[in-house]
Amino acid sequence: MRDEGRKKHSDVTSPSHSARRSASGEFAFIERLREQAHRRHNTNRQLSSSLIPHPSSLRNPSSLVLGIGDDAAVFRASSQADFCITTDLLIEEIDFRRQTTTPRFLGHKALAVSLSDIAAMGARPRFCLLSVGISADIWQTRFLDQFYKGFFALADEHGVALVGGDVSRTPERIVIDSIVIGETKHGRAVLRSGARPGDHIFVTGALGGAAAGLQLLEQGARLPSRSTRRTTSARDQLLFRQLRPTPRVEWGAWLGEKGLATTMIDLSDGLSSDLAHLCRESGVGALIDAAHVPSDPNLKRFKLEADPLSLALHGGEDYELLFTVRPRQARQLPAEIAGVSVTRIGEITDGVHGCQIKIGGRTQALKPAGFVHFN
Repeated sequence: MRDEGRKKHSDVTSPSHSARRSASGEFAFIERLREQAHRRHNTNRQLSSSLIPHPSSLRNPSSLVLGIGDDAAVFRASSQADFCITTDLLIEEIDFRRQTTTPRFLGHKALAVSLSDIAAMGARPRFCLLSVGISADIWQTRFLDQFYKGFFALADEHGVALVGGDVSRTPERIVIDSIVIGETKHGRAVLRSGARPGDHIFVTGALGGAAAGLQLLEQGARLPSRSTRRTTSARDQLLFRQLRPTPRVEWGAWLGEKGLATTMIDLSDGLSSDLAHLCRESGVGALIDAAHVPSDPNLKRFKLEADPLSLALHGGEDYELLFTVRPRQARQLPAEIAGVSVTRIGEITDGVHGCQIKIGGRTQALKPAGFVHFN
């Protein structure tokens, strides 16, 4: 849910000074960590890796293809396949509140957020390890039974096997750690670093629904006990977007298998922030057309804190896929996969002006204004 320390987005293009400082600190910390890990990996390259079944057939004695900095780490599994490995934390009162969700929804979301990362790498999810920390009073309830029902329902949908994990006691709040391992053909993992000027920018589905669902929860809205995704209520659809997100597994795997996407990232922190991540790793800029950004059609039905465009740009937790494609290959994209459409929203630029957005004929800077963990 990400509501502690979450900033309100009243301005489409300009985050507050504190948000800029916080984001910079968080990203700078990750970059320092990545540099330290890279140095240590290079120092120990002479060590063999148990993840490589036949080291003599590979040039590189290390199985690590990509470490910190993308949606998942990439390891060489064999000469034909790579593993993509990701992990996600869900912390009570930071990412969710027990008062506004259900154990079954929470089990679903714990897996969904990691499946989304694997999809963003162009891989198919195969295995999961799930660790849960709960307090002693929750242990005495049926919380874990319902939690794992939600988890296994989504795992079965995508053929993901639970192969390990842990259950421990926490003093008070629930802590969940989900690790998912995906598989792709060797060299086919889609990274954040492959965009080039002229590439077309696409996004799956519609944006802003999860952020709107969060605002409705904060206003006291709750799902009826027997609600399903087939409900016709616009309010319930927005609540589902927040409480029970749908990772775009089929889109991600298809793009990876076809080799069409030059870069890809899942929209967890918001379009403005995640586009900035992608552009930074690729060393490019971007120009987005606001008129083409697909906002959730249910947003206009409610009076919310922010307008639909702001929610679509900065809201976060939609878990759609943002990806780029070379212009000559863009026509190969299907109109939809598994009932989910795709929309071209802009173009990659040379980076001189950073990320920009065109609104009503006027072009202006698009500053990252999505979720940050530390304010």
